[in-house]
Amino acid sequence: MAGKLTYKEAGVDTIEAASFVTDIKGHVQRTQKSRQLMGRYGLFAAAFDMSNYKEPILVTGCDGVGTKMEVLIEEDLLEIAGKDLVAMSVNDILTTGGDPLLFLDYVGVNKLEKAKLTRLIAGMCDYLEECDCILAGGETAEMPGIVPEGMIEFSGFCVGAAEKPDLVDPSTIAVGDVLVGFPSDGFHANGWSLVRRILEQNPDLLTKEELHDLLAPTRLYHDVVKDIKAQGIKPKASSHITGGGLPENLERLFGEGIGATLNVPEWDHPVAQKVLEFADEIDRYHTFNMGIGWVAIVSPEEAEKVATAGPGGFVIGTITNEEGVKIS
Repeated sequence: MAGKLTYKEAGVDTIEAASFVTDIKGHVQRTQKSRQLMGRYGLFAAAFDMSNYKEPILVTGCDGVGTKMEVLIEEDLLEIAGKDLVAMSVNDILTTGGDPLLFLDYVGVNKLEKAKLTRLIAGMCDYLEECDCILAGGETAEMPGIVPEGMIEFSGFCVGAAEKPDLVDPSTIAVGDVLVGFPSDGFHANGWSLVRRILEQNPDLLTKEELHDLLAPTRLYHDVVKDIKAQGIKPKASSHITGGGLPENLERLFGEGIGATLNVPEWDHPVAQKVLEFADEIDRYHTFNMGIGWVAIVSPEEAEKVATAGPGGFVIGTITNEEGVKIS
């Protein structure tokens, strides 16, 4: 009779997984400075005391890194993947006027490699520490036979809160309002299926240095939001420009009879431009952020002040009474 099998022999090492949780505690603690969990990290669920809020409204979001993840793994840029994951969800929370409070991650792997996964968590915590959001927990699943060797399933979930009066209300957008755009640091974590196809068909298009430049992490726009709030201004709406580009991400904010006319300047990003030469001239605006990763919609008299937020923005258009987004 054959010997009885263990879970480890089946490809899952629960003892190694438990030690991984211990290994990353230093990174987790970096995210609990001005905000702390109610109870210790590592319990079955995380709790946060919201008694400091008078009229708390919860806001939530989840996202991933998309097919950019494959390129980041190939180039061994795991910390960037961690930053991308955080920014994709946290930026969405910020559009509501809410504070990102808690973040949870899901990691699925073929085999647990603590050194690699710790680098993912380190990248996440770099961004979470920066925007004062707690890494509250997550799930690391070792799934041989389901997740291919060398690949990582990676997704994130953010929970935020806002005082009810501070919630952004897109229904207040009116004709004549101004759109202020803030620069992106690259394609961010969107459109990489098209980028990968272009690079496959043109393998000598980019040097390794240029590729790494293009793989810059998704910009975290908490500095923009913080600076606007410090000026006593509440945007009528904010948009994180992800999949669908400027047209689709702005149109989801508009009610009936509202649209926008945009004047988008040429993107001053030589490496991105090398890739864009191979992308359809219309489709590119529905795929990439085209150099603008965040848009705040404000009244005309507030536009000049808002444009000074963060590293600085610029007016890219106005709200009109013609539905849809027109780009020139």
